Amino acid sequence: MGLFDAKSRLSELVRDAESGTTTTILRNGKPVARIVPIEQNAPRKFGFDDGLGYIADDFDAPLPGDFLKAF
Repeated sequence: MGLFDAKSRLSELVRDAESGTTTTILRNGKPVARIVPIEQNAPRKFGFDDGLGYIADDFDAPLPGDFLKAF
């Protein structure tokens, strides 16, 4: 589709993209842009990584004095 036509039919092209159609826009007969549908990611599931991480019981305990001196 030519650039001028694309400008005047943008709403229609966006509607087409929502339904899965890709449109190539031409300037002087050469492709310069595409209007493509955005891939929708599936919603993330809560707890999918349960058990993969570990937090020690004393993770917020004060650091040892010799360790702090290193800073």
